Amino acid sequence: MASQTTSSIVVAATPDRIMAVIADLEAYPEWTASVREVEVLTVYEDSGRPGEAKFVLDAGPIKDRYTLSYEWDGDDEVRWSLVEGGLIKELDGSYTLAPVDDSSTEVTYQLTVDVAIPMLGLMKRKAEKVIIDTALKELKKRVEDGVDE
Repeated sequence: MASQTTSSIVVAATPDRIMAVIADLEAYPEWTASVREVEVLTVYEDSGRPGEAKFVLDAGPIKDRYTLSYEWDGDDEVRWSLVEGGLIKELDGSYTLAPVDDSSTEVTYQLTVDVAIPMLGLMKRKAEKVIIDTALKELKKRVEDGVDE
């Protein structure tokens, strides 16, 4: 069983603004270094947010196509899990948003990844940490630059 890695960052924006950027999966290739393509396959009628999406990943030595299923909890949390993948065997994660004050929010990212290539546990956790820290920095930059406004 893969272990979970967690990290947080404070973003100068409200939870609803941050969640709008997170929910715009099709824009990920514009601001994330490793996501090449995203195709939203299903959408929740009540919220208009993605239910399932297919990704093309190019993260250096790890290149894969995979499908994720999403569960949204308002503007406070989103969770996802792997539906199918090639090299990636497990990919479960979440963003949890907690207001710090009226204009900033703490974003906590949890991630569990397992790949179909042998890798020491310590190396997996280090890779997860790099993925999380990079994703949080890219999200912070995207939100604070106000690209989608």
